Amino acid sequence: MREKTKKILYLLLFFISLYLFLASINLLGDGLKLLGNNFIKNLIALTANPFLGLIIGIFATAIIQSSSATTSITVSLVASNIISISNAIPIIMGANIGTTVTNTLVSLIHVTRKSEFQRAFPAAIVHDFFNILTILIVFPLELKYQILQRVSHLLSTIFCSFGGAHIANPLKYIITPLSNQILKITSQLNWLVVIFALLLLFFSLKFLVDSMKALSSRRLELIIDHYLFGSSFAAFLIGLITTALIQSSSVTTSLIIPLIGAGILSLDKGFPYMVGANIGTTITALLAALATASPLAIQIAFAHFGFNFIGSCIFLPLKIIPIKLALFFGNHASKNRFLAISYIVILFYLLPIIIFITTKLK
Repeated sequence: MREKTKKILYLLLFFISLYLFLASINLLGDGLKLLGNNFIKNLIALTANPFLGLIIGIFATAIIQSSSATTSITVSLVASNIISISNAIPIIMGANIGTTVTNTLVSLIHVTRKSEFQRAFPAAIVHDFFNILTILIVFPLELKYQILQRVSHLLSTIFCSFGGAHIANPLKYIITPLSNQILKITSQLNWLVVIFALLLLFFSLKFLVDSMKALSSRRLELIIDHYLFGSSFAAFLIGLITTALIQSSSVTTSLIIPLIGAGILSLDKGFPYMVGANIGTTITALLAALATASPLAIQIAFAHFGFNFIGSCIFLPLKIIPIKLALFFGNHASKNRFLAISYIVILFYLLPIIIFITTKLK
């Protein structure tokens, strides 16, 4: 009886921690958007060439933690003839990298536990390597042949009059009340929202992992490993459908970092799920764009889908490449934790700033 009560308490702790974890990610995005939206709009407007657009896409999305927000701002600037569609598409590519910073921040919560961090950090950065490798292939081809631009333009003309569908976001109905209350309390202090969100993320994830470990059993691990993630296709499909429903790849990909960190799920089985999440978020954006009937919004949405679709076709069969790179870097980062912090600061913030300033000075 005592053991049963203990399990019920841990189960309650798990659901409370999960709720607060999801709320903290949502709140972090809201806070960063409040701080950075105007700055990002002005920054994107400075885009002078596709390469700079790629860099700005990474930096802008890393700041406001929302590829959807970056995409929306980009669409509005293209519609206003401030930037061209050929410069907008690289921004969307860069946004794919920038949005993965949330995963990496989540993995840092495991930094005090070496074995967990050794699993969690590669799980977070494998998403980065997938996007970086896809950009290395697609970006040069786009510069030379404008494949995404041409195909997305063709598809936008075909689907422009089709109309889209609105997908209700069940997570938003659950989490938004708490986020709105916190935003209301700290309405004049946007920076306080970000600090509170980070603290909430840290503590909720700590209790989430602890409760998962306490509840974990061989049977549960078999259900997750053999049934939910039993094949690459099943994992890919779960990632795609979950993200299409929740409408946030940051949330859905961050959810499996604790599972991998706790050793319940392997990185090999988690990778297809992340790739599916990448496709899922573009489907949601595409349906939203079709609902607006704006040719430019539809074209950018198709370009975003096309980029992730090409990456999926290449790196799902060749998943060993991004996985090996992530494990190699993660192994070194687990021995030197400062390397993990440096990775985030350099890739998402410092390198884009240096490239941006260097390009502008030429």
